[in-house]
Amino acid sequence: MKDRNIIDQIGEDVVLLDEDGKENTFEHILTFMYEGKKYVALSPIADEESAMDDDEAEVVLFQITSENGEDTYVSIDNEVLLDEVFAEFLDLMDEINEEEEKNGENE
Repeated sequence: MKDRNIIDQIGEDVVLLDEDGKENTFEHILTFMYEGKKYVALSPIADEESAMDDDEAEVVLFQITSENGEDTYVSIDNEVLLDEVFAEFLDLMDEINEEEEKNGENE
């Protein structure tokens, strides 16, 4: 498993402000390294009004930058980089799931 790339797995909820100052709550899925930079994968927590109709989970990826000791989430505007980061996220999630399945069989 590529543990060296995984910084943190599912954790607390994260509240981010959009352009209009409205709070949006996300579930933290994974923080990981890709090509020397730190990224975070979040899943929006839908309220009853905006609950998704489909069964697929939505994932939002941000690059994490540090300014004055505080982390800032920056959108990934380069589509090629976004595709690469998303592929890395999927690979890491597959590895995590395989590891959990293997550990579950050993119990």
